Amino acid sequence: MELGTIGVWWSGSWRPPHATGVDVAAELESLGYGAIWSSGGFDPGVSPLFGRLLDATQRLVVASGILSIWLNEPAALAAAVADLEARHPGRFLTGLGVSHAPLVEQYRQPYTHMAAFLDGLDGADTPVPPARRVLAALGPRMLELAARRSAGAHPYLVPIEHTARARRILGPGPLLAPEVTVVLEPDPAAARQLARGFLAGYLTLPNYRANLRSLGFGDAELAAGGSDRLVDAVVAWGDVDAVATRVRAHLEAGADHVCVQVVPVEPGFPLEEYRALARALLSA
Repeated sequence: MELGTIGVWWSGSWRPPHATGVDVAAELESLGYGAIWSSGGFDPGVSPLFGRLLDATQRLVVASGILSIWLNEPAALAAAVADLEARHPGRFLTGLGVSHAPLVEQYRQPYTHMAAFLDGLDGADTPVPPARRVLAALGPRMLELAARRSAGAHPYLVPIEHTARARRILGPGPLLAPEVTVVLEPDPAAARQLARGFLAGYLTLPNYRANLRSLGFGDAELAAGGSDRLVDAVVAWGDVDAVATRVRAHLEAGADHVCVQVVPVEPGFPLEEYRALARALLSA
């Protein structure tokens, strides 16, 4: 499965300019992006959004970023993925994650539950092969599991230092596809304000907090949307050239593919920003 080096992380909460997202997805493909990663909402099973994105495009990969293992059942998910595979061979990548304790009532032993969920996918009538799934791995144990039992890892909300660490843990073979949040705004105060608005909720979630602590950020830096140091580490902000340099730094640190998530400066889907980034990152 060829993802290319740069993809788009399409939040399920965003509403693109066209109701179905068809025109937007087709343009993103024409710009050269190799994949669209989408949360697709939080309903059990494979959201219809994935099918719409696949129907709207011809070549790019559509990846779930990320399906919660607490909201899905392996056999049903495997059947839904098989349906997408039958209609769009080789173009859907199943991303799985353990979410966070405050969001899941029955949250317990996430590593064990993930391993059992993968067993379920392996044993389904229509298995999802390891090469066609990735894990939203942050810590060493989950990264090691991703290397053993999936195509690789899709870390979210991570600085370049985590990308380098993840590559060391995964080894040279598995896919490493971090999400990178982007604010195309050169003014530091304005950029950080937008970034903090995006980060505030995430920084209350224990798995992200623990991961950032492991990288040297203290509790005071995790408060109120993040310190300047944390914001600057996790969010790529600035003009197009500055942001493109930060994205390339993740590739240089060991990422195979970077999923770029643009935080809109103005309301609406940030298509103009994706066009500008495509010129900087995808031009021959």
